[in-house]
Amino acid sequence: MTENSTNNTRQPAQPIQLFGSAISGHVHRVRFFLSVLGLPFEIVELNLRQREHRTPEFLARNPFGQVPVIEDGEVTLADSNAILVYLNERYAPDPARWMPRDPVGAARVQRWFSVAAGPLAYGPAAARIMVLFGVDADRTETVKRSHALLAVMETCLSEQPFLAGPSATLADIANYAYVAHAPEGSVSLDAYPQLRAWLARVEALPGFVPMVRSPVGLAAVA
Repeated sequence: MTENSTNNTRQPAQPIQLFGSAISGHVHRVRFFLSVLGLPFEIVELNLRQREHRTPEFLARNPFGQVPVIEDGEVTLADSNAILVYLNERYAPDPARWMPRDPVGAARVQRWFSVAAGPLAYGPAAARIMVLFGVDADRTETVKRSHALLAVMETCLSEQPFLAGPSATLADIANYAYVAHAPEGSVSLDAYPQLRAWLARVEALPGFVPMVRSPVGLAAVA
């Protein structure tokens, strides 16, 4: 698969391989940014339900058994946020466009990386996983954590158009998918107009690619 959105003079010698699953928001972050940068890539789809991310072959690429993983020539790299940083530094025509070079701007992006790995992962992402994989557990606290995060994001986005400032950065790419798909975990976005407006701004970015939608939770087809 090759998706081009920019006239990028920095190109890999061969298509980057992206190992993951279409239902993973972590994988979507990387696919989204690969598309934004106009880089050639190939998706190696793994069936998470069949635990293809736990095979010896995949564990040799990432001992934690998590997706995504990329292979870029001799470079094998795991962790979605780390991959975003790598792709930006190696291939973005203007790396400062997505990761500010001033201390405050860089720190703000890093803060939202931490949110993506913490409150987002244990809130909307976890709620979605519970519904998507039919986890037999009380989801009350997870949904409560989700709304606590979304309320903070709503306040932030009432003051500025993007998470880390006036323009889109890696912070927005890292946090987009699991917020956009929160209804699949029975987490409603109805009470968050600023958040929904932010989702629309992210979706309007050149190179945006959607993540596959699952008809579960509040997103279930009637």
